[in-house]
Amino acid sequence: QVALVESGGGLVQAGGSLRLSCAASGRTFRTYSMGWFRQAPGKEREFVAATSWNDDTTDYADSVKGRFTISRDNAKNTVYLQMNSLKPEDTAVYYCARDSTPFWYGTRRSGFMRPGYWGQGTQVTVSS
Repeated sequence: QVALVESGGGLVQAGGSLRLSCAASGRTFRTYSMGWFRQAPGKEREFVAATSWNDDTTDYADSVKGRFTISRDNAKNTVYLQMNSLKPEDTAVYYCARDSTPFWYGTRRSGFMRPGYWGQGTQVTVSS
């Protein structure tokens, strides 16, 4: 069983920044692609960003490209999401996810990730 624990959410004004962290349990962190998803009230969960298992590739939703940066620290079993220039439409619960398959990373067409584990979520609220 894998545990993913997010932190770093909160309330911020439009134009501000937040950094989310997700700490994962287990010894195989470095073999799995990791990502962030979000879900706003009344909407479906959507992809935000992903980083490949070998830390070679990152991908983003068009809505956050140029503003958000995903990174990972395999020594700390942690993945981060740096969010800059936040907008009210970024308001959502943000979820960390670990892929279900080791040594795998997809494409935009197939989906970069096939999440197997989810964190509990952290609320991000951006005021206008």
